[in-house]
Amino acid sequence: MLSAISVLDDVTPNTTGLPGISTITHMVGALLSIGLVACLAGLVIAAIVWAIGHHSSNPIVAGRGRTGVLVALAAALLIGGANVLIDFFVTAGKGL
Repeated sequence: MLSAISVLDDVTPNTTGLPGISTITHMVGALLSIGLVACLAGLVIAAIVWAIGHHSSNPIVAGRGRTGVLVALAAALLIGGANVLIDFFVTAGKGL
């Protein structure tokens, strides 16, 4: 008699199991591109705000610009590394 654990060990991700998987994959790739373009726009805008705040001796505006730059960079890091992060946790989950 097969135990439930041995049956579950044979289950793996399947890219051909459902119709439309390739379409969803293309949509997610497009969302990654849109996210990176938005990060770039946010980085440019935040850098401009930071420069204006610095040159007008306004520490609040300069601080907001600096925060925006850091947020844009962190978001780009997460979006760009999303595949690696997901693969890492999938691999770690298989070891449980």
